[in-house]
Amino acid sequence: MGPDALHHIAVIGGGIAGLAAAYRLQGVVASTPLRITLVEATDRLGGWVRTDRWGDVLVEAGPDSFLATKPAARALAIELGLGAELVGLRPGFESAFIARRGRLEPLPEGFSLMIPTRLRPLLTSGLLSNRGKLRLALDLLLPPRRDDEDESLAAFVRRRLGSEAYEWIAQPLLAGIYASDAEHLSLLATFPQLRELELRHGSLIRGALTQRRSRARSGSGSTFLTLRGGMGTLIEELVRRLHQVDVRLGDAAILLSECRGGYRITLTSGHDLDADAVIIATPAYAAARLLEPLDRELTRLLEGIPYASTATVTLVYRACDVAPVARGRGVVVPVAEGREVTAVTWVANKFEGRAPPDLAPVRVFLGRYGREGILELPDDRLVELAREELRGLFGLRAEPLHAIVHRQARSIPQYLVGHLDRIKEIEARLAVHPGLFLIGAAYRGVGLPDCIAGAERAARSALSAFQLEASGIS
Repeated sequence: MGPDALHHIAVIGGGIAGLAAAYRLQGVVASTPLRITLVEATDRLGGWVRTDRWGDVLVEAGPDSFLATKPAARALAIELGLGAELVGLRPGFESAFIARRGRLEPLPEGFSLMIPTRLRPLLTSGLLSNRGKLRLALDLLLPPRRDDEDESLAAFVRRRLGSEAYEWIAQPLLAGIYASDAEHLSLLATFPQLRELELRHGSLIRGALTQRRSRARSGSGSTFLTLRGGMGTLIEELVRRLHQVDVRLGDAAILLSECRGGYRITLTSGHDLDADAVIIATPAYAAARLLEPLDRELTRLLEGIPYASTATVTLVYRACDVAPVARGRGVVVPVAEGREVTAVTWVANKFEGRAPPDLAPVRVFLGRYGREGILELPDDRLVELAREELRGLFGLRAEPLHAIVHRQARSIPQYLVGHLDRIKEIEARLAVHPGLFLIGAAYRGVGLPDCIAGAERAARSALSAFQLEASGIS
């Protein structure tokens, strides 16, 4: 990594994607003189992934888990020696609830995503009217749409399952992932597997039944995984392993320009970095500002990816105060309910080891796409708003012992209809600039496994340009 290095690769952005890319790149340093620099504008690494503590209570600032069916995050955790720290969802609290007209209705047993796979729980559910249940069952008879056009998630769910199923089941479940208005979210960019079920099986219900039988035969484990000490453990271990990376904290990249067959990065410190390849791991809007002098069309395309802002309020109660109302893992709240809250998680019911037995942390999610103004409220008002929502939903009037507010400003990219076409255009523009890569949640998946997989692909591509190969990248 010294001055005799043959090549220099710079990574801009120290969130999970940037860290994963830098970690993969350093896999060749032992055998090849390669210099790696990681530039992060803030004073810490990890981005939205962070675990705070209040005494023995774990408090997640960002995501509390990752999808187990996508292998990249789990594989990285195991590689980092954290395999024994992986834990799944806590058994015995499988139920989830949906707020409907002042009541908390359980999501019928057997639902996979938003698709029913068992008849009896659906028939006895109070979530849908009899008319809504019949319309949902019509999915078994409706022919699939055969063209290749994208459509909104809302339009797709209404077409297959009906308006009631969308409003009271699909919309709140989807909002919990994207904090968005599904009227504008791209089906093909967010849930292409739903479109595949329709085309392959002619029906979402038939397809989901087939998948359920397959999972039963394979004995699949928990859908979501976390780390015993919180998701921040993954960041801490990645950072600890970056012993061959020059990490620069608190120094933002403000300009990227071409220079002698490579790139020059201008930093707020006034220093310049010259690199043969650059991996940009910032949000799309930050990448757009950085790239504007280099490629106006690429900037325009990146600026067209909007973001949602949200806030989470974690309230720590005495377990005895929460026990009477803390059923299942939590509640999602449809837009039709007219509330600021989008979801509530009973943290200790979701994962073991989050708090001592006598304490019960409750995570309240506020804000969604189009409601960004909520982040302008002061902390004490957000805490009071969270408590008002808990009183309205559960009648929980106890005084919390502690409150922690986390703001996620412009944190969740919105994959609008046509998003994949935009990504193809972005990739075409990048082809004009060899050695330039964009990674992160804005492009091909918002979850941690997607970000890690994208980072590993970019690292592999950057190294291949120099006829190098990184260990651990499949």
